[in-house]
Amino acid sequence: MADLSRSTAPLTAEATIAHPEIAKLVEQVMQEHAEAVVGSPAESPAKGMVQFKLHYGELDLVHGDQHCTFVVRARDETTLSYCKMTVALQVSRHMGTTSGIRWTGDGQTSGTPVFFRELTVLSSHRVGPHMQRLTFWGDDIARFAEGGLHLRILIPPKDRTPVWPVMGSDGLLVWPQGEDELTVRVYTIRKIDVEAGTIEIDFVMHPGVASPAAVFALTAKTGDLVGIVGPVGEGGPAARNLLMFGDDTAIPAISRIVEMLPDDSRATIYLEVDSPADVVPLERDNVAIHWLFRKGSHPGTTGALTAALTSIERDSLPAETFVWAGCEFSDFREIRRILKKDWQLPKDRMMVVAYWRRGANGDEARSEAAA
Repeated sequence: MADLSRSTAPLTAEATIAHPEIAKLVEQVMQEHAEAVVGSPAESPAKGMVQFKLHYGELDLVHGDQHCTFVVRARDETTLSYCKMTVALQVSRHMGTTSGIRWTGDGQTSGTPVFFRELTVLSSHRVGPHMQRLTFWGDDIARFAEGGLHLRILIPPKDRTPVWPVMGSDGLLVWPQGEDELTVRVYTIRKIDVEAGTIEIDFVMHPGVASPAAVFALTAKTGDLVGIVGPVGEGGPAARNLLMFGDDTAIPAISRIVEMLPDDSRATIYLEVDSPADVVPLERDNVAIHWLFRKGSHPGTTGALTAALTSIERDSLPAETFVWAGCEFSDFREIRRILKKDWQLPKDRMMVVAYWRRGANGDEARSEAAA
């Protein structure tokens, strides 16, 4: 069994739960996450330890007849918290409760989450026909400059003093309810200046769609408060040759990836927007951009990104090309199908994400939305 070095994962926490159906939980987790098992799942004993490589750290699952101990390791408190959440969510999903989980070791077990910050609106201005940019100020935001391009923004009810989430003993967030319920959405950090303490976020305005986040972006005033948790998601892909697809919602992420692109790398980008008025400057010598215009059609209905992909001969691309896409769910689903079935592209050479879904809001819009 592989040795997971603690030198790269200095923080450790553990929790033990007892339940007569522990074996069923272990079996279900191993089946659903077989690709994350270190070593061969077939070699794992009925009673013993299984090791998993998580996105944010490492997990040892030590199981017996009616008990299971979870040991998580990560490089800092934020990623350790994410590993605890991963375990708690799995237990809740399969056992229906997390009441037996009590974490010991490193990291917090109550209070304000280490990955939470309160931000103040500094300014708001329109940067195109369909995009509003808000600049926020916050204290100690350095952690949001690495580890992921995105964050969750927590918007409190209008004209109410914000009540922010706290950390539960099981590792999950306890969210305010009722009149204090927050609007929670995932957005890309368009720009972050750690020294100045500022974060810029671009909000896309879909015509005829008055989502809570869009309404907030249009009406926000200097001094308004929001919360953020994160960072979340992936960082920029580390590949010398990129093929990228996106609609308006992906412009902030693609802009950051282009800005981080090494000079010896190359990117070919297809971006769908409504009209030339929505074009943003992304010029670099090693970047080729193709703008696709909807010309008044509803976002997420044209299939332009899928058509652009199908027009490309895979054999014409460099052998190690990495494909990145961020778009509406229907395009996401078709792009993923083409890359997996037609191109047979390995999983480690693509990142395809649904940034939104017509007729859905919040995390519902992103469910089953990454590959």
